[in-house]
Amino acid sequence: MLGSAPRPNPGTDRDTTDVVVIGAGLAGLAAARHLTTAGLRVTVLEAAEEIGGRMATEEVDGYRLDHSVRPLSADWPELSRCPGLEELVLRPFSSGVLVRAGDRTLRVVPPRAPRPLMGAEGAYAAVGALTGARRPTNVGAVGGTLGTTLGGTLDLARLRAQLARLATTSTRRLRARPELPASRAPVLRGLPPRTVEGVLRPLLGALLCDPELTTSSRVGDLALRGFARGGLCLPRGGASALPRALAAGLPAGTVHTGVRVTSVAVNAVVTRELGTLRCRAVLIATGARDAAELLPGLRVPGFHPVTVLHHAVEDAAADAVPATGPALVLDAGRSGPVAYSTVASAVDPSRARPGRALVTSVVLGPAAARPPAGLERTARAQLARLYGVPTGRWRLLAARHDPWAVPAAPPPHDPRRSVRVLYGLYVCGDHRDFPDAQGALRSARRAAEAIRRDFGIRTCPQGPPLSAAA
Repeated sequence: MLGSAPRPNPGTDRDTTDVVVIGAGLAGLAAARHLTTAGLRVTVLEAAEEIGGRMATEEVDGYRLDHSVRPLSADWPELSRCPGLEELVLRPFSSGVLVRAGDRTLRVVPPRAPRPLMGAEGAYAAVGALTGARRPTNVGAVGGTLGTTLGGTLDLARLRAQLARLATTSTRRLRARPELPASRAPVLRGLPPRTVEGVLRPLLGALLCDPELTTSSRVGDLALRGFARGGLCLPRGGASALPRALAAGLPAGTVHTGVRVTSVAVNAVVTRELGTLRCRAVLIATGARDAAELLPGLRVPGFHPVTVLHHAVEDAAADAVPATGPALVLDAGRSGPVAYSTVASAVDPSRARPGRALVTSVVLGPAAARPPAGLERTARAQLARLYGVPTGRWRLLAARHDPWAVPAAPPPHDPRRSVRVLYGLYVCGDHRDFPDAQGALRSARRAAEAIRRDFGIRTCPQGPPLSAAA
């Protein structure tokens, strides 16, 4: 690790910036917003040509395709704490979650009527209501009962009660529980094995991007609680809506793309394109692997790989378009490589061309590393079974594989890993907190607060809470 270094000093060079932030992903841009709000001069350097990092969105033939698709929880408090996200619009999975096993379907849906969301206060307030014995069009017959695969009425009542208790449990009490792998989390206890295996494990695996549930049970508890309290959402306009909103509020000239950093010190950053930038402090807000290249000795966690498949449904025939509505579809029967899928354009119409549909599917675990051609062929057949529609005429728009998509967080997991390496040198990202977008935002806020304290600047008040859309 790096040795000791003196506290940062203001410097006298007129061109010296206060803080250089390396990385223009969610964590780096959020930290920059916190720091500029505190009155500091910030320079953000990004090696890629576009901002966003893993939350990038690209446009292909009029479709908006996220590089990584992880639903957000409208219950996340960091969405209201970060300046710049006041206008963020979250679109809910208002038809809830459909859990499919063979020809059986269980719908898990929050109880309030669906509506567009504006920020965290537009969240559904209560626990997910569990209802069965429904037959969504083109999804497959459910019949009078849910059968033995997904459990019966009593099993579902127990699951609902378990989620209700989780929704009302404080964070302090959750963190006081024994920390285990999520596969042995307390929330799984007291439920029949068929309910755990058929409903809860697929849902928890999708929320964590960890089908084997090796993640810390504390991370899993908070993920399930967020689902029970606020439902799941996608940002309107794609995942890049978050980094775009953060960057839009920064002073002109703050963000520099296409700049590769070769080395860092507590008061300088060396780049290939811009030479040496003098500063008072450096904040590394890249992924864990890139951060370790700049800071040898920094721990690099394992990762959960993810492959995202985007299909365009352009056939006007009614039988080619899934009729699940804005639902997240989970394959509890594990009939193929896809862990979950959604008609993304039903959740957020801005993601597809008018009169078309965008189906986005996520492959987790070892299957995500399969060659794209064979993986997509197998996934297409699975999606035909999940949605109950022919998929032969669906057009593959993109297959995005990221072997380092989600930092692993096995127990014991410290969600508040230090963001200060030395006075003047800091690091943040989801690998320093919980491995999700909220963890990235929270670690950015913690890093900004550490820098302000070291600079002797009083902590600024948090940004205003987000309001619900009409």
